[in-house]
Parts: sequence; C-alpha cells; structure tokens
Amino acid sequence: MFKTFSTQIAGRTLRVDVGRVAAQANGAALIFYGDTCVLSTATASDKPRDGVDFFPLSVEFEEKMYSVGKIPGGFNKREGKASENSILTARVIDRPMRPLFPKDYRNDVSLNNMVMSVDPTCRPELVAMLGSSISTCISDIPFDGPCAMTQLGMKDGQFIVNPGQEDWDNGDLQLTVASTSKKVIMIEAGANEIPEEKMIEAIYMCHDINQDIIKFINSIVAEVGKTKHEYVSCAVPNEMFEEMKKIVSPEEMENAVFTDEKQKREENIKAITEKLTEAFAENEEWLAILPDAIYQYEKKTVRKMILKDHKRPDGRAINQIRPLAAEIDLIPRVHGSAMFTRGQTQICTITTLGPLSEAQKLDGIDDFMTGKRYMHHYNFPSYSVGETKPSRGPGRREIGHGALAEKALVPVLPSEEEFPYAIRTVSETFESNGSTSQASICASTMSLMAAGVPIKKQVAGISCGLVTGETDDDYIVLTDIQGLEDFFGDMDFKVAGTHDGITAIQMDIKIHGLTRPIVEEAIKRTKEAREYIINEVLDKAIHEPRPEVNEYAPKIRQMTIDPMKIGDVVGQRGKTINTIIERTGVKIDITDDGFVSICGTDAKMMDEAMHMIKVIVTDFEEGQVFKGVVTSIKEFGAFVEFAPGKEGMVHISKICKERINHVEDVLTLGDKVTVVCLGKDKMGRLSFSIKDVDPNATVI
Repeated sequence: MFKTFSTQIAGRTLRVDVGRVAAQANGAALIFYGDTCVLSTATASDKPRDGVDFFPLSVEFEEKMYSVGKIPGGFNKREGKASENSILTARVIDRPMRPLFPKDYRNDVSLNNMVMSVDPTCRPELVAMLGSSISTCISDIPFDGPCAMTQLGMKDGQFIVNPGQEDWDNGDLQLTVASTSKKVIMIEAGANEIPEEKMIEAIYMCHDINQDIIKFINSIVAEVGKTKHEYVSCAVPNEMFEEMKKIVSPEEMENAVFTDEKQKREENIKAITEKLTEAFAENEEWLAILPDAIYQYEKKTVRKMILKDHKRPDGRAINQIRPLAAEIDLIPRVHGSAMFTRGQTQICTITTLGPLSEAQKLDGIDDFMTGKRYMHHYNFPSYSVGETKPSRGPGRREIGHGALAEKALVPVLPSEEEFPYAIRTVSETFESNGSTSQASICASTMSLMAAGVPIKKQVAGISCGLVTGETDDDYIVLTDIQGLEDFFGDMDFKVAGTHDGITAIQMDIKIHGLTRPIVEEAIKRTKEAREYIINEVLDKAIHEPRPEVNEYAPKIRQMTIDPMKIGDVVGQRGKTINTIIERTGVKIDITDDGFVSICGTDAKMMDEAMHMIKVIVTDFEEGQVFKGVVTSIKEFGAFVEFAPGKEGMVHISKICKERINHVEDVLTLGDKVTVVCLGKDKMGRLSFSIKDVDPNATVI
C-alpha cells in the first residue's frame, strides 16, 4: 500500500513515500527534501553467512550523474567506481547504524542509497542518511532504532541547520551528528578552529533537532512498519566460556594481555589459542567458534581491568599519552618529510608541491566543488601490523583516514594568493598500534612546515577511548588509546585542532550512544593532549615553517596581464604557449582574469618564460627595443622573432649603417639580434631596425 508522510525540517518539507517503489526490498523509501530525491533500501539475506565472526553490513551511496543533468565523463559514458565523496558518505551512514543491529546477527544486510535528483539547497548526503534509517526501521530487519542525523554549518558566527551545498562548502563548520532518542551516537566535523564550548553547543543543537526527526520516523514505523524477523543467534555459548575459564584462568588471561608490547601480547594469545584448541579437539562445534570465543574472553578481561581497577594493558595512567618522538627531513630530495611516533604507532608524511594546474579535478554531483588544491592521502600497508596481505590499493578505511586528516589541516593552509601551489601530503604507516589517523595529522603538520608551506598554525590530533559499565555514570575515558583499547573499548573519539580550536572530529562508538558528560570529558581530554603534543613535540621538532620552499621543489613566479591579451599568449590552438613551455621547460597557468603563474626549477628559464609573455602582451610602439632571433632571410631583409609567434621585419637598408648588397653577408639564420621598433609598414607588419638601436636603451 502506497503511503506518503511529510514533516518540516529547517524550513523545508521532507516527504517520505513508502510502498511506491522497490517492493521486493525488506524496506524501501523514496525520499524528497526540496527537489532532492533519494531512493533508500534495506535488504537482508534469509540466513546468516557461514564462517564469519562479524556483522556483514554493506552501505552504498550511489551518485547518478543524471541527478544533476550531467553525462558522465570518460569513454564508457556511465557511472564508474564510487567517488571519494560516495565512500565517505557511506561511512558516515554505516558508523551510527552498525551498533544498533544485534551483536550476534550474521545475516548479510545491504543499505543502498541512490541519488536520483539533486537540489543544491538540500544536500543528498543528508537525505540518504535519513533514508537509510527510515528504510531499515520500517523493514523486518532487527534494528534498535530509529536514529536520525542533522547537519550544521556556520557563517558569520551563526549556525545554519542543514545548510545547502554552497554554505556547507564555504562556511566555518561542517558538522554531522547522529542520535538515538536518548544519546548522541556519531559525530563527524570539519571546522575553522571552533572553540570547544561552541562545538559542544553545536553538537547538542543537532541532537535536539534529531529528537523531532525520530518522532517523525516512529510515526511512520507505527503505521507501515513490519514485524522484525527471527534470526539465528551466533553468540558464543555461556557453557563454552565456563569451560575456557577452567583451562585458562582469568589471571592467566590478564597476564597474557597486559603488556606494552603488541608482539608479546600476540605471542601470549597464540599460546592460549593453542592450549584451548588442544583441549577442545573433540568438540568440532566449539572449535569452529573458538577464535571468536577467545576474542570475547580477551575483551571481557581488558574491559574489567580498565573499568574496575583503572589498569591499562600497557600500565599507563588513564590520561597518559604514550612516548612521543618527532623528526623532520627523514627522506632526501622530496619537498618535505617528517615522522611522528607515538608508542608503537609510527607515521611518515611526505609533502609534494606543484603548480595549481596539478590540483585534483572532481567530476561528481556537487556543482560547487570542481577541484581541490590540497590532497591528503593515507596508506596502511599490511607490514605495519605484521601481516602479509598484498596491496590492492586504498580501501574505504584508508580513504576515510586521509579525508579526516585533510579536513583537519585545510583551515591552517595559506590561500592561493599567499602560496600559489597545489599541495599533496602522503602519510605512510610504518607501524600501527592505534590512532594512526591522528598521528598522520601530526606528521603532516611538520612535513608541510619542513617543505616551506606557510601554514598559519600547528595542528595535532589525538584519540580518546571509553569503557562503560552497566549504568550511564559507570564509565572511564582513556586518553590516547592503543589498538587493544580500540578493539575492546566502546569508543574511538578523534579530535584534531590548534591551540585555538577544533579543526576536525570523528567519533565512532560500538554502544547505543554517549551521554553529554562523556562527550564533554572526551573533548576536554583531547584539548589537553593536543596542546601537550604541539608544545612538547611538534614545536621542538620544527618551530615555524621554513621561509623558502625546498631546493628540489618547483618555484613559482607570478604576473598579471590584460585579460584581453590571454589569447595572444595562448596562440592559435595553444601554439604560442606550448612553444614557450617547450623552450623553457616551465609550466604555465593562466586564469580568466589574467593571473599568470610560471612554475619551474630553473630560475633562468622561468625568467625567460616571463620575459616572453611580457613581450607578447606589450602594446607595440615606435622606439621600443627587443631582443630576437633571425628566423627567415629574404632578398629584401630578414624576419626576426622576438617572442613565440611574434615576428617583425628588418629591411636590408636597416641592418647596417653602411650599404650591403646581400642580407646573408651580415645575418644568418639563428643569429640573436637587438632591434628597435619603427612602427608598422604598409602591410601592417612590425618594422624593425638593427642599425638604429640606441646602445643605452632599455630592452623590453
């Protein structure tokens, strides 16, 4: 049965059509917000997937180019692999929803969001987030929802609820908050140094708005929601845990996991695994789930020791950061490099500079953002965690971590006018034991400064964890979580920023939300930690950006020309500008308003290119002096090229003060000569003289 529901959000109508399309999905909703339209579906398999110890959830955000009236670029003229924006949006949907599915659920679940129409004032990403929640809630898939999401921008100090794309891209805040009816469950933010108090205010403004949306979703579920289906639980049997404790006592497990060396811990767990495998050799059913059972046993042990005894696996205090180290100029010949180490997490970031023409070009459904000048890429090779998996390119996690670091650093980058370069930083993970994304922010700050990028302030990042008990006030927040505390804890709360405010947040949790005291304490802890890192580590490694770019980095010279002369510089089919590039080896960018950037490594050649352009755009007048090359010799004179594509004629009578019979007696092809402009001849050509050059004249 087709039914329509509607509500008002931020002054615009959100309409949900249920039963209109995609009837064979477990749940489907066609959602309209303004003129933005997204089809959201939720589908689950009938049976659990065999041989997995995790919940197999997949989330997709499909950008259809017809939604913005575009034909896809490329040879095939159809949508290809998911864009980075699609991947990042899918991650933002996945993170708050995954904890709300049953922990022992192993059926495959697919949440698909297809963008069919885009209204720039109503971002499709937000519509997809709400659509996934609605389609799952009305389906028969077990789900402890609903959850709702709100986005907040800020311009001129004022918050904007669910901003349009232009305000989202150009404002001082990009905040996404997901909530259940009781608690905040996900936070994602990019900010222009927003103070902590202002950020908390923004988070809970979103949380309050989410409550109205949740009421709306509940009204839809009450009318068209399906009864949740039964499923086969994949939980480890209690009797198996009891037998495991008889073979490996809790004290033995504590001794195995509580060490500050990841490799030693893994050796200890391997020995326990072998011991239990031998003990359960006759029980095939238990052997099949033994790895998950050991994981759960280890998890319970770590959580108990942290929560009850305030004892961390590596012996640190609750608010203590692991040992830190930083150095710059590790890698020779690159434009900038730095390495940041925190415990057993080690990141090396390399900075590369290039002309603005090398900025990344984007082809997507966002009409406002067609390219980006700063690119941060993050790599996580298997050797960093002692594994042997082959490299298959960046996955969703790598793309997400790179985007988070990029978001954290953008607010402190110089403008194009101050620093006319495209900038790429690549963070290579050498070793990983928790929070490599935040280490990459620290390493990138130093690498940019070492490369001579005049960033405004230093940025550092840190992550806080959480272990909760049975009640809301029974919890402990951990500063600088390592891998074990991330795996077995309830939260990974990453915050990056400067001394003056927050530039990025990413919060992931495994429970049904955080109370406000937890959020406030985590933000306070991360501020204390990042200020310590900036003062005691980054500042001592490199105090300020180097005054000049690295010797191996390209240099950029700039000039401004009359926009009406751009065609003269480019030439027919690009012939003139390509000639300049071929002769000098530089790269040239020209904007529509006549702003010219010349990029190269040879200062002499850069000067030569600038001189050529200057000559080309000169309004030629009698008396001007140029240097040129003889390109053609005729009986009546010689033609001299004084700039690519620009020639003038020297009559035979104007070559020497004395009379000559043949031009070849004095000039040969390729001769470099100095000429003075005599104006234009009867044919409209520039006329030059060699013999009339004033030796004291200024050469253009």
